[in-house]
Amino acid sequence: MKIGEVAKLTDLSVKSIRYYHDISLVEGRKNDNGYREYSQKEVDSLGFIQHCRALGFTLEDCKALLDLQQNTDRNAADVKALAQHHLDDIEQKIDKLSNLSRQLRHLIKDCKGGKQPNCAILNGLNPSTDVVA
Repeated sequence: MKIGEVAKLTDLSVKSIRYYHDISLVEGRKNDNGYREYSQKEVDSLGFIQHCRALGFTLEDCKALLDLQQNTDRNAADVKALAQHHLDDIEQKIDKLSNLSRQLRHLIKDCKGGKQPNCAILNGLNPSTDVVA
């Protein structure tokens, strides 16, 4: 299957597929005219990677998950540990974003607006001013 067809089937861009080939994540076979051809197994692997990326896994994690998926002697605990680590990272980012949201909400609430030059938001963004979280 040619790269354009693979892109449509996997919802990946041709550029991404070429990149994955270049970093040896999923390699298509180059035929005599230089075009890359992909087998169904490689298309399935690219679809797997696309789904992993949609869940926010890094390319390094995608490689590890793909290797685990293709290894019939895998240990499910390894897969679970990788997914748990990713979930922990996501939850940590959510906590940070929630804290940022609280801080911004507080700054906006304290801003009186209007035409006066005094601005609680600018004052609150000043590093020497403590922002209440």
